[in-house]
Amino acid sequence: MSVRTARGVSAALALAALLLTGCGHDGQGVRDEGDGPGTLADVSTGPVTGPVIDPVTDSGGGAHAGRAAPEPVRPREIPALGPATRARIPAASTQALVVTGEGPDADRATAVLYTRDRVKGWLPADGPWPARNAARGWTGEHRAGDLRSPVGVFGLTDAGGRLADPGTRLPYDHGSAFTARGTGVEGEPLAGSFDYVVAVNYNREPGTTPLDWTRPLGAGRGGGIWLHVDHGGPTHGCVALPRDRMRQLLRALDPARTPVVVMGDAAALSR
Repeated sequence: MSVRTARGVSAALALAALLLTGCGHDGQGVRDEGDGPGTLADVSTGPVTGPVIDPVTDSGGGAHAGRAAPEPVRPREIPALGPATRARIPAASTQALVVTGEGPDADRATAVLYTRDRVKGWLPADGPWPARNAARGWTGEHRAGDLRSPVGVFGLTDAGGRLADPGTRLPYDHGSAFTARGTGVEGEPLAGSFDYVVAVNYNREPGTTPLDWTRPLGAGRGGGIWLHVDHGGPTHGCVALPRDRMRQLLRALDPARTPVVVMGDAAALSR
């Protein structure tokens, strides 16, 4: 037997003895709940005489002390949205305004704009902003005149307003037809409410001006649901945001991202 072979056998026997006495680690690492994989303990074999055996390239075998592959990172979901609501967001959509009502009968809400990253998932891009909805809250079966805002996921494809285009990439219909007159539910003046609007694609034809009154579901199901400027009181069915936030939203919305609004009370959205 050659000297090299004898030394190799001696090293292998020494390594086997250490493993039998429990001195080796099991190779399992601890992964923290945070942003990345934890560290893996090194495999220790103690002093071994003779030639070093490469556990990866040596055909004579040996313990493999490589690191375990990191667990795949799961893309983030939009907080508080349940599986049914998430499933209604189109796969092509990477921009979502989430309007969460304080309660099914409440007229106050909070709006947050999210964008979807291909790897990281949904991330907040702007907000939270204060918002108002209809005077009697929310409904899954909106009817004309019920003073409730419709719950659901709706496209945002068309904008307009009494004031000039603030720099949106959406088609923008500008003109005096957006002049708001009269008073709101609580008697507050509506002047300026339609200075900036984004049509919510509930019971309307996408790709038309917000002023188009076509109602695919019929007039009884209501319509004319917009995102518009807050007039200081609850709405008839729309969602209202502060003027500066409406300008900000119009500049942010990008038709290439297939933007949607996800709107409803917290309990309804959690389903």
